[in-house]
Amino acid sequence: MAVTFVDVDVRPTLRNGGEPFGEIMAAVNALAPGEGLRLLATFKPVPLLHVLGSKGFSYETREIGGGDWEVLFSPAGAARDPETVAPAADAGAWPAPAREMDNRDLDPPEPMVRILAATEEMKPGEVLSALLCREPIFLLPELAKRGHGWRGGFEPDGTTYRILIRIDGAEDVGT
Repeated sequence: MAVTFVDVDVRPTLRNGGEPFGEIMAAVNALAPGEGLRLLATFKPVPLLHVLGSKGFSYETREIGGGDWEVLFSPAGAARDPETVAPAADAGAWPAPAREMDNRDLDPPEPMVRILAATEEMKPGEVLSALLCREPIFLLPELAKRGHGWRGGFEPDGTTYRILIRIDGAEDVGT
């Protein structure tokens, strides 16, 4: 069966200094069964490849000129139906954070560097809470590679992103 692709062009957002991750994930979440995503970006979005790969998408990338890239995300043939995937453990069931960090005043990539360094010092099962001024899209695949679970979202103020990271908790990875 041929895959139908939904186009998402985030080049204008990126060129204006914006963060397109929310736009991309909204499009992914709106895909119908059998649909894929055709993403146009100003760079090869390597972290996104890992994020969508963990959601059951395969991908093909190609440079289309001028530094722009096209990425075709297709539902993987062996992808599980999202309704059959066990939900991640409720963050409320996690232990209280053993360490808290406020990285809101730091410029990228310093928040990611500090968070990853802190996770190296923590024991399995411990939780790190970190405050950020943006969604950490480049951090998430790094946490997954290291086998850490995470939960995150914007606080009610809409400007602070709080992420909880459980050390060696890969079975709980989610948004």
